[in-house]
Amino acid sequence: MFTDTANRIFQEVIEQYHVVDDPYQPFTNQYDKDTHLLEHLLYRKCWIDTVQWHYEDIIRDPNIDPIAALDLKRKIDASNQDRTDMVEYIDSYFLDKYKDVDVSENATINTESPAWGVDRLSILALKVYHMNEEATRTDASEAHRTTCQNKLNVLLEQRTDLSTAIQQLLDDIAHGRKYMKVYKQMKMYNDDELNPVLRSQK
Repeated sequence: MFTDTANRIFQEVIEQYHVVDDPYQPFTNQYDKDTHLLEHLLYRKCWIDTVQWHYEDIIRDPNIDPIAALDLKRKIDASNQDRTDMVEYIDSYFLDKYKDVDVSENATINTESPAWGVDRLSILALKVYHMNEEATRTDASEAHRTTCQNKLNVLLEQRTDLSTAIQQLLDDIAHGRKYMKVYKQMKMYNDDELNPVLRSQK
């Protein structure tokens, strides 16, 4: 199933990242774009999310140098743009895959596209990984580990439910019971024609 593949790849990404555990480490995609396009996209998507997760940790340091914080904020902004771009690439993959499906007259549209569900699944993989770290920390109190284990149990249940929902959505699209529509991003703050502050600098 697709979600089995996605969850496996997300785990691969997170474990590979933590070998070095540095958001500035070089990125190498483990999947060839020409032969394993979907896996390639999923790997890249989760890597972006994993790096940004650690950016978000660093920027919350109360003692961070203000200039370093501004630079990091710009990196987070760029990462968010990359994240949104990857969601659109994944949705484009699904649009192409299901383009010849005979859609039922009674077909309905979902509240989110498949790739936005995948986006949530990728973030959830990071939550599971890091909550598991907290639940098994030998230098933490028993109360802390118990609290984190209870949270981890909820996250694992949430991952199962979300995986099932995404898989059902893809099955519905494949059989014409639902159809997908993708609205391209219309972010205004990165556009020097739409952001008045950027426009005034031209």
